[in-house]
Amino acid sequence: MFDWKDLTFPNDSQNFKEAFIEKNGQKLRIISAQQDEMGMTASAALTMKMIYLFAPEYIVMPGIAAGTGSIIESYEEEYGDVLLANAVWNYSNGKYVSPHQAEIVFGEIGFNPRPTSVNISGSHMTAIMEYIRTNQNEFYVHCGPLASGTAVVANKSLMKKQVMSSFNDTKGVEMEGYGVAYAVAHAPDPKPHTIIAKSICDFADER
Repeated sequence: MFDWKDLTFPNDSQNFKEAFIEKNGQKLRIISAQQDEMGMTASAALTMKMIYLFAPEYIVMPGIAAGTGSIIESYEEEYGDVLLANAVWNYSNGKYVSPHQAEIVFGEIGFNPRPTSVNISGSHMTAIMEYIRTNQNEFYVHCGPLASGTAVVANKSLMKKQVMSSFNDTKGVEMEGYGVAYAVAHAPDPKPHTIIAKSICDFADER
């Protein structure tokens, strides 16, 4: 879509790409970067680095996620639908214990969850929600919490017991969003606005 140029810094192996667009007579700069591995640790490190190097007004994370439509049968999700996060939470936090000491039991393994979350709000989210409701929006958008974890999930039982039991309105599951939002929340002022929008690629079940 844009005329991307490579952008690097001395003594840093991270590769960035830079592009410029004109919008309403204003020249806007876009910086793109890709993590070298999946997960919240990599996303938090890269997000904080980009905030330090570029002081962006917005941090935007696109990508793919698992929808929860097959777990919560009260609403519909389809492949390709957009999941817009108004909060992200880490469902991996907790303690593995014996089954008789656990809130959640998987056979001989018990787990006591201690989820942590970051809210995403502000005038930019209000503007996005207003746009979603216009005829210009071509996508089905589900706005709500996204859950981040340390591993890919393809198990409906885990989704029901460990994810949906904590935040039953969770719209999707992925691996990086919490790291991005956490880094922004703990960055020095002025903090960038956060946008995390991912497309459904599966439903975290055995299929």
